[in-house]
Amino acid sequence: MANSSHLRLIKQGTDVWNRERGADPSLTPDLTWASLSKADLEGANLSKANLRGAFLRGAVLSKADLTEANLMGTNLNEADLSSAILVGANLTRANLIGTKLESAILTNAILTEADLSNANLKGVDLRNAKNLTLKQLSGVQTLAEAKIDSDILRQINERYPQLLKETKIEKEEVNS
Repeated sequence: MANSSHLRLIKQGTDVWNRERGADPSLTPDLTWASLSKADLEGANLSKANLRGAFLRGAVLSKADLTEANLMGTNLNEADLSSAILVGANLTRANLIGTKLESAILTNAILTEADLSNANLKGVDLRNAKNLTLKQLSGVQTLAEAKIDSDILRQINERYPQLLKETKIEKEEVNS
């Protein structure tokens, strides 16, 4: 269960939340199983937060800092994570169906069994993402302008080139 004082703070909005996080940098947010459906958390500092199993369907987390956050099993269905920082985040078995991840940074993120069906990954940075499979990427809306490790990029180019429309891929990157 979520820490009740953390849940109360986050429900007051990003300004209140970020002010509290700034006042106590050692605070490790516990929002386990929190129900934050359609919450507006744009720009929230949720780095290292425990959001395991949280319900964030339709939430706005654009420009949020989710560095090293635990999002294991979290429902982010149709959430807006555009330009969010998810470096090293654990998204194991997260529901990202229809999620907007445009220009999000997911370097070193753990994506084991994460459902990316119909997600918008335009301009996303997936370099060094852990346990990311071609099958997961096959159902996304787009990977246009995405930064992806060359081995996966090569496979996508061979099997699902339509996902790379508008992508400026260097020939040597695809052919190497």
